Amino acid sequence: MPNPVLSDKSFERAIGDDAPGWAAPATLTAGEAPPSTARVSRVMTANGTFARAFVLFVLVLAAGAFGWSQVEAAGPNEITFPGWSWAVLIGAFIVALICAFLPKASPFLAPIYAVLEGVFLGVISKVFELNWDGIVLQAILATVAVFFVTLALYVFGVVKVTNRFIAVVVGATLGVLLLYAVTWIAAIFGADIAFWNEPTALGIVISAVIAVIAALNLFLDYEFIRRASIAGAPKYMEWYGAFGLMVTLVWLYLEILRLFALTRE
Repeated sequence: MPNPVLSDKSFERAIGDDAPGWAAPATLTAGEAPPSTARVSRVMTANGTFARAFVLFVLVLAAGAFGWSQVEAAGPNEITFPGWSWAVLIGAFIVALICAFLPKASPFLAPIYAVLEGVFLGVISKVFELNWDGIVLQAILATVAVFFVTLALYVFGVVKVTNRFIAVVVGATLGVLLLYAVTWIAAIFGADIAFWNEPTALGIVISAVIAVIAALNLFLDYEFIRRASIAGAPKYMEWYGAFGLMVTLVWLYLEILRLFALTRE
């Protein structure tokens, strides 16, 4: 799903009284000593954020292996899908919401989210794999490739994250979120309007566009991490930034997986 975690408002809410404000450097009064080394070591860094993102990635893979093992093919076109996986998904969603509004709890909640989300991803990935052999490895490699390419484009300044860029990506993401919501509400009342899930030319194009929007959200994540690091955000924000980045990567992976499935059909 679209990532609402890494935003200016969430950063300001997370900082609270721990810092003077968004990108506002603290000033020293006459005779005041500069911040101690211990204080500096407790602030957020980009390297620390990506290190924690790697930890979350490992947790997702480990939990995903468990979820993968819980799905079996009972026969031709018959897959045993554990019903509790939906409870795991709901749990991951609840934890994500709590973490989004309680950034200080992210060092504890982010790993829990990674485990719960990983279990569900393992289950859903095995279902896709049983239907389309080799699709999961392709989706994982594609997701990892997109991550490193977008990171390189951002680091080397090829893509500039301007206010206009942010506005366009946020607008497109909200449009996708609205599409998800309308489709879900319609399904509750028995209407199937998810034409974008059909293996048609239109469905494939829409799926590809959504995957591109998910990839563009990575640039917003990188910019948030950079700004928060420059602003001297507290150390726990490294987990918060890693959590937000993981939310985007999960969304990107699921969209790539669905896109590949449509092209296979």
